[in-house]
Amino acid sequence: MELSIIILNYNAAAFLELCIDSVFRATKNINAEIIVADNNSTDSSLQMLHFVFKDKVKVLAFEDNHGFSKGNNLAVKEASGEYLCILNPDTIVGEHVFEECLSFARSSDSAFAKAKKQLAFLGTQLIDGSGIFLPESKRHVPTPKVARQKLLGNDESYYHHELAKDENGAVEVLVGAFMFCKKSVYETIGGFDERYFMYGEDIDLSYSALLYGYENYYLGSQKVIHFKGESTIKDKKYLDRFYGAMQLFYDKHFKQSAMQRALVKIGVAFLKTRPIKKEQTVTKVNHQVLISNDEPYQWNGVEKYSFTELQSLKLQDHTQIIWDIKSLNMTSIIDFMSTNTGSNITYRFMSERRDFMLGSNYSNNRGEVVYLNK
Repeated sequence: MELSIIILNYNAAAFLELCIDSVFRATKNINAEIIVADNNSTDSSLQMLHFVFKDKVKVLAFEDNHGFSKGNNLAVKEASGEYLCILNPDTIVGEHVFEECLSFARSSDSAFAKAKKQLAFLGTQLIDGSGIFLPESKRHVPTPKVARQKLLGNDESYYHHELAKDENGAVEVLVGAFMFCKKSVYETIGGFDERYFMYGEDIDLSYSALLYGYENYYLGSQKVIHFKGESTIKDKKYLDRFYGAMQLFYDKHFKQSAMQRALVKIGVAFLKTRPIKKEQTVTKVNHQVLISNDEPYQWNGVEKYSFTELQSLKLQDHTQIIWDIKSLNMTSIIDFMSTNTGSNITYRFMSERRDFMLGSNYSNNRGEVVYLNK
């Protein structure tokens, strides 16, 4: 087995369905398996997996919510692949991303061979549901000094700005939504630290790889959509877990004096009291267009164009593009979105079964799922 794709799911049924559909396309020419580990979801995730993907994916239905770290570690133990990809359920991958990751990891003339450092984790360029680049795709280690600067509004040292978003290069920290690696490397490092329930575990794993003498790498040439807010409800529990993870990271990796530890705790306690900023979702849609290469297909009287026609189409203000993914190439969709962003354009993805569509206008808000009448 070449590759095991690990998808840890919690209450993201519709997004999970699109994610798996995209993964099937991307593993068409690869000896791969898909393992979905479900953290005791209360939505229709397990029913969807049974009826839509029965016998096509391996499902681990946990009786408890183990959190991100333990859930992924348990799934990795069931993996047969030489390589792994930890993948969020609220992602959509292009047709060639796994082939490119495998090719890079196996390449004998890579930067790692020259530097005599072994590849640990490989990440890609992530964009949100509106096509905007997510800067957390490539980061520096958030040392206490770097974290303090970021809290003061200076993120120059936090994000890896030295590398352009479309470039390939070594970075320190990747994001857990997409982490590709050799299974043996994952096991050598020890996998995710299970003291992290949610948040911070990707930073910890990335940094641990560096401490083991490995190198992490960013493939800016490969893009993946990460809707980002789908498995997260930003409430008091979120704040406790997020800033608790920060505290754990510093206690684990950075020796601090009693005074420094006290200052960190005071800072974390203060941050927990700050209100959560939520972006206003654009609800205004003046015009919808369906993009489909299925010539006879029509939906709900919506104006339809082929993907080729879209390239030269002058879009009106507040246009919503609906992708008929059953007839379209995911890579082409992702490339179009990444070069056509703005407040006057939004995107929705129609499922392969054409029974629902989903999307997200902002990376900090939960997405929208709309069920359709056929």
